[in-house]
Amino acid sequence: GGLDAYSPYPLHGMDDALALPRSKVPIVALTGGVLGALGGYTLQWYLNSKAYPINVGSRPPHGFWTNIPITFESGVLIAVLSIFFGSIFGFFALPRTYHPLFESERFRTASLDAYWISAETSDEDAVPELEKKFREVGAHKVHSVVESV
Repeated sequence: GGLDAYSPYPLHGMDDALALPRSKVPIVALTGGVLGALGGYTLQWYLNSKAYPINVGSRPPHGFWTNIPITFESGVLIAVLSIFFGSIFGFFALPRTYHPLFESERFRTASLDAYWISAETSDEDAVPELEKKFREVGAHKVHSVVESV
């Protein structure tokens, strides 16, 4: 199972202590931004020079610098949308409206004045061993939460 930490405020170094992998958000943002910018520029190029070319003052149908603002805005828009929807459906596997830990009355202190470390396991025989290990490393209170299916 995996380890997770809950605290009333961010704890620097907790990601390293839990051996969490690096976040994939920057890769998703870069990919979305580049694809959005390319898509925005390509759309403008196609519409201005191929689909609806309009001769205005004998200027060329496609001007690079006039398309930069929309290219930038479409890149930002798609980057933000890819982060938003990637976070909801990819990173957090939402919509997840239930987690057994949130049903514990004691867990409410995690947002007030307590620190929680949770260890998930599908093996019920491993629960006593996990509780013992938590006590050995100095946990003040150890509480088991069992998911009822």
